[in-house]
This record gives sequence, structure tokens and C-alpha cells, in this order.
Amino acid sequence: MILSLLFSLFQVSGYAISSTSTTVSSNVLLTEIKGQVNDENGMPLPGVTVLEKGSKNATLTDFDGKFSLKVENPNSVLLISFLGYTTAEVSLKGKTSITVKMQKATTSLDEVVVVGYGKMKKKDLTGAIVQVSPDKLVNQNPQTVQDILRGTPGVRVGYDPSAKGGGRIQIRGQTSVYTASNNKDDKYGPHNDPLIILDGMQFYGELSEINPDDIAQLDILKDASAASVYGSRAAAGVILISTKKGKTGKPMVSFTTNTTISNKSAYRKVYSPEGYLKYREDWETAQTYGVNTATGQYEAFITGTVANGRPGYFSNPNDLSKWGITEAQWLAYQPTAQTVGKSSKEVWGARLGLNFDPSLMANFLADKTHDWSNSSFRTGINHDNNLSISGAGDRVNYYMSFGYLTSEGAIVGNDYKSARSNMKVDAKVTDWLDLGLNVNFQDRSDGDITPSLGTNPGDNNMMRTSPFGTFIDANGNYERQPMGKNVSGQNYNYYYERQFIEKETGYTTLNTIFNAKVSLPLGITYTFNIAPRYQFFHDRYFRSTQNPNWPAATTGVNRNNSTRFDYNLNNNLTWDYTIAQKHHIIATFVQEAEERRFWSDGMDAYNIQPSDALGFHLVNTATMANSAIRSNDTHETADALMARLFYSFDNRYMLTATIRRDGYSAFGASNPYAVFPSFGVAWNFKNEKWFNWDAMSTGKLRLSWGKNGNRMLADPYISLANLVNTGTMGYLDPSGKALELKYLALDRMANPNLEWEKTTSTNIGLDLGFLNDRITATVDAYRASTHDMIMSQSLPGFTGFSSIATNLGEVQNQGIELSLNTLNMKRENFEWRTTFGISYNENKIVSLYGNMVDIKDENGNVIGRQEGNDSANGWFIGKSITQIWDYRITGIWQKDEWKEAQKYGQRPGDPKVANSYTADDVDAVDADGNPYKKAVYNEKDKQFLGNSNSPVQWSLRNDFKIYKNWDLGISMYSNVGGKSLNSNYMNTFNDASLYKFNFNPYVNPYWTLDNPTNEWARLDAKGPAGTPVAPGRLYDRSFIRLDNISLAYTLPKDILDKVHIKSIKIYASVQNVATWSASKEWKYYGDPETGGLATRQFNLGFNFQL
Repeated sequence: MILSLLFSLFQVSGYAISSTSTTVSSNVLLTEIKGQVNDENGMPLPGVTVLEKGSKNATLTDFDGKFSLKVENPNSVLLISFLGYTTAEVSLKGKTSITVKMQKATTSLDEVVVVGYGKMKKKDLTGAIVQVSPDKLVNQNPQTVQDILRGTPGVRVGYDPSAKGGGRIQIRGQTSVYTASNNKDDKYGPHNDPLIILDGMQFYGELSEINPDDIAQLDILKDASAASVYGSRAAAGVILISTKKGKTGKPMVSFTTNTTISNKSAYRKVYSPEGYLKYREDWETAQTYGVNTATGQYEAFITGTVANGRPGYFSNPNDLSKWGITEAQWLAYQPTAQTVGKSSKEVWGARLGLNFDPSLMANFLADKTHDWSNSSFRTGINHDNNLSISGAGDRVNYYMSFGYLTSEGAIVGNDYKSARSNMKVDAKVTDWLDLGLNVNFQDRSDGDITPSLGTNPGDNNMMRTSPFGTFIDANGNYERQPMGKNVSGQNYNYYYERQFIEKETGYTTLNTIFNAKVSLPLGITYTFNIAPRYQFFHDRYFRSTQNPNWPAATTGVNRNNSTRFDYNLNNNLTWDYTIAQKHHIIATFVQEAEERRFWSDGMDAYNIQPSDALGFHLVNTATMANSAIRSNDTHETADALMARLFYSFDNRYMLTATIRRDGYSAFGASNPYAVFPSFGVAWNFKNEKWFNWDAMSTGKLRLSWGKNGNRMLADPYISLANLVNTGTMGYLDPSGKALELKYLALDRMANPNLEWEKTTSTNIGLDLGFLNDRITATVDAYRASTHDMIMSQSLPGFTGFSSIATNLGEVQNQGIELSLNTLNMKRENFEWRTTFGISYNENKIVSLYGNMVDIKDENGNVIGRQEGNDSANGWFIGKSITQIWDYRITGIWQKDEWKEAQKYGQRPGDPKVANSYTADDVDAVDADGNPYKKAVYNEKDKQFLGNSNSPVQWSLRNDFKIYKNWDLGISMYSNVGGKSLNSNYMNTFNDASLYKFNFNPYVNPYWTLDNPTNEWARLDAKGPAGTPVAPGRLYDRSFIRLDNISLAYTLPKDILDKVHIKSIKIYASVQNVATWSASKEWKYYGDPETGGLATRQFNLGFNFQL
């Protein structure tokens, strides 16, 4: 499974194996054995160990799976072993030529896992570590690292439907309330993100810089014992990424190409022309709803000066039968002077307000429409090509790759390009010195210009343009004002404005790792690693004053450039020694240092004279009064010392103990350092002599405890006072002349005592395997507590500051995780494997600011004290960080409840809001003179409604191998228990002005007298007095997603051998095949996971290897 280890120096029974057999005594008569080793599909296996049983005589197979070994006894038994395969025993019985077919093992406790500053076998682990192999997902064409990780128990991976893809990663819940960010596009910040380690070194870049095609394996450190070796940034977990290495034998060339079609699978819809007209009819009709004094019933065409007493006034003149009137009667609702010379269609259009601008009415009468939603979305094409060359000999191992990705998102203009290359070389210079170099380069285009799809009523949103708006004018040009000159505000045509915009945004990064390893006697190794990284960013944005919508004083060029230089280095001394074949000791000592520097400069150049024809290429003639310049730079340093001891006795009892001391420049001068200890123990009870249950092949119990830190801060100077240019002040000089002085002032109080945020966690785990590990299971239960969180504490006014950064509060996460792997069926021409994982996480705030408040009963008597909450941020003691606290909607007022609705200042069709706290209600009298208690709404009426994060996640994957050449994979995942608060049910997309301007709303059901739903409010509904105009309603975000179906075909080996090709594979997959949500309302909102847009991808790929 982890092939890269096969091509470094192997250790078998303490003796080194090279690609030639071990030499034995020249005085013994030897028999040469030649052989061929293939995998279960008949493909040659290079690097397989062939050992003469009972001796130290061994060799490795070459690139073609062939070997030659001289043995002393012609009747010897050969042990043939390879990682991920069951060891084969072959009795020679005088034979000098053999062919061996290896069988893949279901799992292997001898698989090697990266644990931080080293590697260990799975059987020796004491912490909670999970390994993910991208090879199992290759037929799915994962485009990002997140695609590989999705579905891993305990790992929450967000879903990003953009052309770039990706998504936020969170391990075992949100550890802190601190979410500050210095990136305007990232509202959550990096504080709760896991630490990324690339080939043994801290990685500061984006995961998009790492090509999934270059990844050999990912190891996720989830508990404190496993992650504590990286104490300073390990509180939110650690993900270790190992890239590919070469394989022993002749060079291998691999080329992969993928073409993917991406389109919108879920998003909000707007009305078609027919639906739009019906919506406007219902809107206008709803304004006439009122109480018929004659009947006492709530009816239509009761109120209003235009349509009062005129049923069907707003209806289509071709559909008047339900009102029992003729077209002539319908026209007669208005004076003849208003209808004479006009068609019934024109009269109808005017009644619906389509005459607000002449161009809209003209298009309506001519049946000229445009699909603005179709102009906002597209079918995107993605091309992903990767070429790699790799190989390994006795002294050098190399892997070089180049990848080029062009991706079009489902939204028009959402484009992403990336060129990535990787070079990895390891050389054995001498028997005691190994050198390695890893260079990762990326040049990507991150900037795009997409139509605005804002969901708030006041946002620009081209989708919501009237279907009778003009897309292209009579001259074939894009229309500047699609809904006419009378419409102000969001009268927006993306294609018109796009002509006047030029944008270039991108990153160029160079990430390098250099390492040197010295092998010393007695199992001691010294390793030096250093990883410098450069990042260059540019953003050039130009808006031309040729667009008459944009005034020159605020139009022109924005240019921003930044450079980042980081490095981290470590010195690693490791002693790995086995005593009497029972006592295994690994002692590791690490010294680490890092530095990060950042410089940025920017300018806004507006009102460029005499012309801005050169765009962002020439800005020196901008008007200074309308322009601005800015700059910023930061500097951070950190250092650490770490010691780890691993001890194993007889493969039964394991102990790991770690202590790490970290320092970071951002913390207060009094507390820059912190110490993070941890330990883990494990008992491999299956290896006990008294354990005789043959059906169980693996049985290990694990227990760990540890403390980690978090230093991911948005501001590296957060503990210091901050100087800002606050403006100017007046000053009189000695002569009495008035002068203006600029000055600096402090806007933040320093805190020299600011210290590390710390997370302490406990984990208990159980690893089980049955039937020679055909069935394996891992169960982990954990509790993690984060204290001394970085928080902003309010200060009294006399200090001159509003708040100070300090350490307060505590957040707790606890949960359980289960993963199950089974080999369900294995036949000569059929194999079926299943992987299942499920996790549960419970997050709660234990403490915040420490301020105690009185607990009062309903009579105002103090009955106790408790710590106060922070309702402004939505943080409550004992509740989740992502708890939803708001008014509860209990239904919709119906027509026979109009009197009761009046008491709340509402009418039928408006939402009912629970009045949870009634002690503050006031006396009032209704319209009939009857007294009642009038509800008073405030925060006391809000309730805890649920958690926006799903506490339960599960995933299921089935893999089938059919007739050896066909591979079928089906994967799905689910989030269960998450909630969402949304006010879309209120149907307030078009307030009075937007309706008047003829904007098209989103498609929603809505309450009318003919559709008295209890789930959807009337058009432009209102909440009761004292609540928000549009109080949100709770929706269930639980869903099941059929994530991927992939099918691959590998051409038979006997055909490829004739043309000297090692492998050819053709595969196809569908990503985001289908989604089933617990709440049916999501079909109106979009995707339950993203809350909006989701995309579906159809991929066709091809891979060949030489």
C-alpha cells in the first residue's frame, strides 16, 4: 500500500537488502534459483523480497518482477513478501525455476504509517491515526486533496462547488470560538483548521498547490498523543501528506488525462415568463385581501382603491372563467379612456405594473423574453493532464511530474487554471549519507469575474432581471439597462459590464524541502531538514470609465502585490534499537525553528487622465485626490524542542511518551513558551499466549492523553499595542496661523500576558480484525477540552479602549468514531470490498468570560448565580458554538384566524412566532373591545433550535473487481442532525420598490387564499412587532449524497506486452450523482450541504504507463 518504502533501504532480520542477493560463503556449493513474481492480476511486481527461510540470504525482484537467488539447499523454502500482500512460502523441492502469484492482503499490520518526524508500523501505534490511500480513489479523478479525504470518520470536509474546488477541513469538531481571519474571503479563519505536513515539513500554502496525482498516502493524526509531536499547531489535528517516489527498475512514464463536464445540479430558480406573470397576479391580488364586513370572512378584492370589488381584476384575460366574468366586463373595470385603443394583453400588462418602463411593456407585448438564469450558468469544461517520470536504482530514487489544469465552474466566468510540477530526488551518497530534494512549483490563476448572484434583496443579481428585460439591443450590443432607464439600483447586465473590466489575479509558489540523513552505529540516525517557501501574489483589477454607470472619481485601477517567504527547519536524532528480539525502543529528539515574513503593497488609482485606455498597465496619470496607496508587512518566528520515546515489549505492550516545548513571537512577552506533554499505551491482546480465538486476527486496545497548542492567529501582533493613522487635528502656530497636523494613536491595548490556547484530550481506541483481517474495525472515543481561548474581553470606557485580547473560556468536544473494512467476496473473477465509517461529535461551550450573573425566578427573586452568556455572538454556556438561537416559527396565520393575527400586528399569511416568555406581555384591548395580553417580543422569547453543524456523519464505499480487468466503485456519504435557519419562506425577495421595478423573485410556494399552506408565508410577509421583519424558520439539513460512481477498464496484459506498454486504463465517473435531503424545502433553496449551489461532474479519463 505504501510502495515508496520499498525503494529505500530495506531491513529484514537486521540485514540490509540491495537489488542483488546477499553473499554467502564461497566454500558452499550453491544452486541458482530463477523466478518470476506477479500480482494477483498477472502483472510483474518489482521490489518484492525473496528470502531463503532460516537464513539471511535474500534479494529483490527487478522491474519486470524477475529475481535470481543462490541457495545452499536445493530443497529450501523461499519466503516471498511484499507490503500489502500475503507472504508466500514456496518449497523448491529441487526446482530451479519458479513463478509465484502474490495475493493481496485485506489489511496489513506491517503497513507503515507516518507519525511525525518518523514512521511506524500500524501494529505499534498507540494513538488515533487513520491512513487514506489515493490509489483507491484514482478512478474517481479526485481534483483536490479534500476530495481524497471526504468520508473519513472524524474528518469534516466542506464542499466547494467553484471551479477551484476544495472545502474547509475540520477534525473532531470546532476547538475554539476564535475565528478571526485576515482574508476577506474566509470568514472563519485558519484557527480551527488542521496542521498540514508535506513530506515531513510544515506546509504553509494552500492545498490546491498539491497535485492529488502526486500523493502516495495521507495520514491523519486525530488524538493528542499522535499529534503532540507538532504541539504548537496540533490542537485541531494534523494531516501528513506523503508524495510519490520512484520504483525499483527501469524508468516508468505515466500519463493521465481527464476531461470533466460540470454543470449546476442544485440552486435557486427564478420564474419562467409564465410563472412570473402568475406571481405578479398573485402579488397584486394579495394586496386586496381583507375582511368582508358583510360576511366577516377574510376574502380577496376587499381592500385597495383599484381592485376593490372587482374580482379577477389582475387575472389573465384569457382565463377569467373562475371569476365568472367576461373579457368585456373585465375591461370595464377601468374607465374607457384607460383601455381604448389598447389590446387586452396591454391592459393586463399595465395592471401588473409592466408599464413601469416602456421597454418592458414592449417586450411583453412582443413576447420577447430572455432566460437570465441560463445566462448566469453554463456547462463548464475541465481538462486535467498529468505526466510523471519515475524510477529507482541502487543509489538514486527519483519522481518528476508536471500537471496542467484548466477548470470552468458552473457559474459563467468562474475560471481556474493551475500549472503544477514536482521533483523529488533521493540519493544514497555513501553507506552512511542520504540526501534528498523535493521541489514543488505552482502557478495558478485565482481571479475570476462572475455575475453577481447575491441573495439579499438589495444585492446585484442578474438572475433576477425580469424575463421581459432586454439582453441585447437592436444594434446587437449588450443592453446596459436591461429593465429600462426608469429602473434604478440593481438594473444589471453582467455581459455589458464585463466589456469594461480587466482582471488578473494569481499566485506563484515555490515550496522546497532539502534533507540529509546520516546513519550512525547502533541504530542511530541524524536527519536535517529545511523547507524554504516563496509565494508571490498579484491582483490587477481595472474598471473603465467608458461604462457610463461608473463615475470617474471612483473608477480606475486597483493593484495589489505581496510576497511571502517562510522557512522551517529541524534537526532530528533517532535511536531505533531492538534488544533480544522483544524490546523495541525508538527514541526521537527534535530541534525546530521557523520564520515567516510577509510584505504587501497596493494602490487605488482613479480618475486616470486623459484616458484610461491602457487599463492597469499605466496608472501614473491618476488623479491623486481620488487615489490611495497602502502597505503592510509582518514578521513571525517560532522554535521548539521535542522528545519522544516509544517502547514495545514482545509486540504485546506499547508505550509512547512525548514532551514538546514551543515558543512563538505573537504571544505576550511574559508567555511566549508553552510545554505540551502526551502519552499513549496500547495492549495487543491478540498476541497473548492465552488468547486462542483463531477467528480473531487482530486485537489491540489503545489509551492516550495529551495536550496541544494553537497559535494560528490572524494578527501576529495581537499581544502588542497597535498604532494607527487616525486622521488630523487643528493646531495654531505661535503666529496664530491655523495648521493641520496628522497624528498616530493607539487603537488597541497591549497584553504582555497573552498566552497559548491549549487543548487537552483523552482517547480510547480498539482495533479488531477477523478471519485473517478480511474484516477489520476500529473504534475510538474521545474527549477534548480547549481552554485559555484567544478572546476579546470588553474594557471599561475610562481605559480608552473597547476591548483587549486575552485568554478566557473553555470549549469541549467529545465523540465516537467507527470504521469498518470488509472483504465480502473473493473469487477468481470477482472481488467485493466495503468500507464504512461513522462518527458522532458533540461540541459545547463550558465557559466564556467568567462573569457571574444572577438567576432569577419569574417573580424577580435571585435564586442562584451562573456564568453569563454572549448572546451578541450567539455563544451560550452548555451549548454548541454553532448552536442556533432564535425565534421559533410555529406555523402560518390562516384566513379564519385574522382576528388573532391582528393582535400581533399581522394578517393571514404571516408567520406565527412563539411567544415563549410571557411575563413581560402587556395589557391591551382588541378591535372588539375585549382585553388580552399583547405579546412583547425580545431575546427572552428566543429558543435553542438546533446545531448548524451535523453531529453525525457517515460514509459507505463499495469496490468491485470483475473479470480482473473491470473496476466499479460506488461511494456515498451523509450528514445527519444539522439544522439551518432561513427566512426565504417569508417570500420577501421583492420589497415594494423591487416589485415596482419588475424584478423576478426566486421560485417559492407562497400562501394565498387558494393555497392556504402552513409552511410558506404570503408574498412579502411580515413578522410580529418586535421581531425581525423576516424571522428565520428552522430546516433540517440532514442528507444522503450518492457521491461518486466510477467504472474503469484495464487492457489485458498479454495485449500490452506486444506493444511494450505496461498498463492502459480507461475510466469514467460521475461526481455528486444524487442527493436526498430530509427536508423537501431544499429543492427551493439549493443544496443542503452548501446552502446554495452544488454541481455535478461527468468525467472521462485515460491513463497509460510505459
